Amino acid sequence: MPAFISEDDIEQALLARLTSAEFGFESLNCYTPSKEALPDGSGRSDKREVVFQDRLRQALVNLNPSLPLAAIDDALGQLTANRSAMSAVAANREVHELIRSGVQLTFQNSKGREERATARVIDFDTPGNNSLLAVSQLWIAPSNMHGGHGRHWRRPDVILYVNGLPLVFIELKNSNVKLQSAYKKNLTEYRADIPQLFVYNAVLMLSNALDTRIGSITATWEHFFHWLRPEDEKEKIDRQNIQANATSLERATDGLLHPTQLLDYIENFILFFKGKQKIIAQNHQYIGVNRALERFKTRDEQGKLGVFWHTQGSGKSFSMIFYTRKIQRKIGGQYTFVVVTDRNDLNGQIYRNFLNTETVNEADAAMPSNGAKLRDALSQHKRIVFTLIQKFRYDKGKRYPLLSDRKEIVVIIDEAHRTQYKSLAENMRAGLPNAGFVAFTGTPLLGNDKKTHAWFGGYVSEYNFRQSMDDGATVPLFYEKRVPEVLIQNDDLADEFYELLDAEELTEAEQAKLEKEFSKETEVIKRDDRLDIIAKDIVYHFPRRGYLGKGMVISVDKFTAVKMFDKVQQHWKAEMKRLQGAIKKTDDDLERLRMKTALAFMKSTEMAVVISEEKGEEEKFAAQGLTIKPHRERMESVDSEERDIEAQLKDPEHPLRLVFVCAMWLTGFDAPTLSTLYLDKPQKDHTLMQTIARANRVTGHKINGKKKIHGEVVDYYNVFRNMRRALADYAEGNDGEVPVREKSALFDLLDDAMAEAFSYLLDKNIDLAGLSKGEATFKSLGAFNQYADTLLSNENWRRTFNVYEN
Repeated sequence: MPAFISEDDIEQALLARLTSAEFGFESLNCYTPSKEALPDGSGRSDKREVVFQDRLRQALVNLNPSLPLAAIDDALGQLTANRSAMSAVAANREVHELIRSGVQLTFQNSKGREERATARVIDFDTPGNNSLLAVSQLWIAPSNMHGGHGRHWRRPDVILYVNGLPLVFIELKNSNVKLQSAYKKNLTEYRADIPQLFVYNAVLMLSNALDTRIGSITATWEHFFHWLRPEDEKEKIDRQNIQANATSLERATDGLLHPTQLLDYIENFILFFKGKQKIIAQNHQYIGVNRALERFKTRDEQGKLGVFWHTQGSGKSFSMIFYTRKIQRKIGGQYTFVVVTDRNDLNGQIYRNFLNTETVNEADAAMPSNGAKLRDALSQHKRIVFTLIQKFRYDKGKRYPLLSDRKEIVVIIDEAHRTQYKSLAENMRAGLPNAGFVAFTGTPLLGNDKKTHAWFGGYVSEYNFRQSMDDGATVPLFYEKRVPEVLIQNDDLADEFYELLDAEELTEAEQAKLEKEFSKETEVIKRDDRLDIIAKDIVYHFPRRGYLGKGMVISVDKFTAVKMFDKVQQHWKAEMKRLQGAIKKTDDDLERLRMKTALAFMKSTEMAVVISEEKGEEEKFAAQGLTIKPHRERMESVDSEERDIEAQLKDPEHPLRLVFVCAMWLTGFDAPTLSTLYLDKPQKDHTLMQTIARANRVTGHKINGKKKIHGEVVDYYNVFRNMRRALADYAEGNDGEVPVREKSALFDLLDDAMAEAFSYLLDKNIDLAGLSKGEATFKSLGAFNQYADTLLSNENWRRTFNVYEN
């Protein structure tokens, strides 16, 4: 641990870095002993103002020399307009668009004619053409806009201004102060008292030198992220060394705040999702997308644009959007992007992400249902086309028809190493011979997959499972093997068996092959008595977890998914009845409370089956003694707020808590409060990695008073015999440590933490062992309070107890 570093020392070091010749910011200290005093060097006439209007006006004049002064004043007025009637995020979004795209103007030219023009606010191509100012100790008077209570004056530590606009907010703390307090106390209070500052904000930065986090104005603390890699997302990070030398702020500054990077980030790496959530690129996304862009700029005639490997849960679909947007904005030309997936639900999700971030509108997008309509969409120069790889199927022996010979087509393929891509890749190339091809994947290309390099070229960016977990972009995973004794497994299953099970839709021939050639394997998995044991275990386990997040039961096929739903429902009702009787009989108050809590959770929980639809499914299920109709109706229904079943599961407060699936939602599905997977399906390699990643999303939403600090995989098929190899291939850290651990390891962590806490407290003359023996350890209330404060100050104790509790 480094020696104490004061907030002022951190501030001065930061300002020195920003005002160096390399960065080129001008420094301005606006401190006044009396907060009301003016002038303060800012040029403001009212301390409620946050825009330096003199500097902004001069920048508008410099960047738009052909515009008359009346038009300049109009642009200034639009940028500084009162947006107090808007929500905070709506105001921020509106201003961001003006900054990024310019201010639309209508004015009278010198000949008296009406003329339209766009006023540039920032020169994104030449950072030196902008006014760059690092402002410290700026007093800002309170405001009541956006619902703020506006009672207190505030003085942020450092604000970075570009052309008079406050775009970066930096809050600093002493090195011995937990950084989260900068979020919970300072940032929260600033938002309430001086909300006008955040109308213009692009990026928030919090630091105590030992720890530095980046976030947006809508981010919860859990979504503030580190920026430790200035140049290379593959750089091995020594966090202990960074903390010991207090270099986290230096790394974040070098990686993000240099004018070239900062302006690129503001222009190309900020999104607004559904107009309500501001999404900014994380460290790995920023570097990865820019590396992919460099490959795009130097592409050859073979159209190999590279492989973009970022692990599941690290924001890959948004990286696709950043990539697309930057090409559209910076490269020029009439590019059409063809986004190719192999599953309907994944195709729909990516399509919605592009729509919801306004990367494309419905008129400029297309989702063709067949090859002919795909050809039409390409001939119409649609901006973005979303399609399934299955649309490239064609009669064997026949030459695939030309879809388009345009060079300005970029094909973005999701998970390009899945089996059916290999079989259809030649058709795709034949149909789009001059297109560029880039692969976005959540797992690396191994073994036979390496021939995928022949289609795309080498990696342009790599960010693995372990890096993501270390950076806090995803939560750790723990697993528990609970294999029913009735199961006798075949440890030498053919690859084709896994491939057939992985498919969301099977042809009749594939279904017949699965039932004929692999009947013994599926028969063992689907034995009724075995499924009954699993259903009982799910019913016992699901209401008794620590963090009561959403859950997913993963079965071998559609029929088994429905059967498991029926069995869980049956045992669920029996367990509720048993609990009601046990509550009446028990004399143990604590046990009664636990049972009442479990019963209340069970009574309020909804469940649903989620499987893809196919022709003649009612007859097929009936032949198995099952009914699909009520489940299909549930899947197609919406609730009173017009939310479909996917939105219901993603809503932390919705009572839909447990879903039964076999293939849908196992890739690309993002429900942050999903924390538990019940896995009873043979899987391996990248498919297994994609599945378990459904539980690794970060969320700040508390459930039953607890935070999600890890995900849990309950393994009923002993899938984890394949996991060690998969983790070694896809996720192992630089130190060789496997990033998914057995749940029993939590007890070891707890034992270590308790031993450390006992020793630590003894050094403080507090005998915890004596307390357990009933000795008079505390002589006074003051001594007890000292004990409590000391114990809670031990970070290892707090962290591990929290893990164990969950």
